[in-house]
Amino acid sequence: MPIPKGTRDFGPTETLRRQYILDTITSVFKAFAFLPIETPAMENLETLTGKYGEEGDQLIFKILNNGDYLKEVKDEALNNRDLSAITRKITEKALRYDLTVPFARFVAEHRHEITFPFRRYQIQNVWRADRPQKGRYREFTQCDADIIGTNSLVSEIELIQIFDQVFSKLGLKVVIKINNRKILTGLAESIGRLDKFNDLTIAIDKLDKVGLDGVTKELNTRGFSETEIVAVSKFLSNKDAGLETLLLENPELLNSADFNLGKAELDTIFKAFNPQSLSGFTALEFDPTLARGLNYYTGAIFEVKANEGSLTSSICGGGRYDNLTGIFGLQGVSGVGISFGADRIYDVLQELNKFPNTSNQSTQALIINFAGLGTPEFADNFKLLSSLREAGIPAEIYPDASKLRKQFEYADKKQIPFVVIMGADEIAEGKVTLKNMKTSEQEKLDIQSLIGKLQVNGGEG
Repeated sequence: MPIPKGTRDFGPTETLRRQYILDTITSVFKAFAFLPIETPAMENLETLTGKYGEEGDQLIFKILNNGDYLKEVKDEALNNRDLSAITRKITEKALRYDLTVPFARFVAEHRHEITFPFRRYQIQNVWRADRPQKGRYREFTQCDADIIGTNSLVSEIELIQIFDQVFSKLGLKVVIKINNRKILTGLAESIGRLDKFNDLTIAIDKLDKVGLDGVTKELNTRGFSETEIVAVSKFLSNKDAGLETLLLENPELLNSADFNLGKAELDTIFKAFNPQSLSGFTALEFDPTLARGLNYYTGAIFEVKANEGSLTSSICGGGRYDNLTGIFGLQGVSGVGISFGADRIYDVLQELNKFPNTSNQSTQALIINFAGLGTPEFADNFKLLSSLREAGIPAEIYPDASKLRKQFEYADKKQIPFVVIMGADEIAEGKVTLKNMKTSEQEKLDIQSLIGKLQVNGGEG
């Protein structure tokens, strides 16, 4: 039977490579003193709706109520196909759309157990009822890091450093795009449409997908006038310009207090990064057209794109949110966070062949089975196997006393770097023969020397 569209099975190689990505990200999160949490796969529907904008709300996977879920629905609603009325009666829960809103709910509920500022990381799956395509799945893994309980821009600076360190470790060249939602508030004010700010950001957020003409059509359908659309188009045409050039072309923006505050925040962030402060894998760029269409963002916003490979969509995102916990009863708590899209990062690394050889390797040493279960030789080999495992060396013994050729072929297919031979002669000498499967070199070692060599090599072969 096929699996649902937009979902995937992962075999051993894929799973190990995914774990390599997750371990790399986790190691950086821990180095920056973030603490792990987990939240349920499903939340109450009311927790999620209204936080992502109208289009985001449509992508939430809803869960039908147990039992006769239609019993509360009136015939009139069914006959009129009143989807809104029907939905309220047949579903109360949903799969989480992201990790940020559940985190805000978590903070509000556990406020008395948390020391603020709270630095949390969370690596779990999320679900979106999106149209599956390259780099876009209905079930995928997000790796989030958030700092909540402080307004300090030090948090934004640290999160940029996290981006830099992760992609440096992964060996992937990226560009970090940064904007500030207050810049876009200034744009809305300058055209006199602050009342339609969310409509404006939703349209701008589609720029990379539909182009300037597509955004223009979107704004038109959302009720913007021709004059307003021309002003927005002028603003968007400065996509590759710096902040000062943007001001020269749009001096009216300076009339907005929000714009000036957003500009000051961006200036502070950029001053923290001179050309030597980031690795050669990371570039930091201002992008006035970056909008992040989610409603809860209020300050600095980020997107990361690979500078290599064919994937053009973002592989990371994030931003500052000032009011999110207030929805859940905890007022006056600001937070900022970023999210790594592990699945898209996987696709880029796979295309570029950037996974290390060891990322799809689990067994470090295979012990050859000469005599089979129940023999003294097997008992000695099994004792050796236990010693290797106790020393932290992933090892296995071939289950059957098959021909040597078959056992060596098995090691080759699994890319096991070392084969350990301990037959009658080796047992008599108190040694083993270690074969390097990459170089075909063999050497005789005592058990402690074997363990030491395998620990030093760490599976590199």
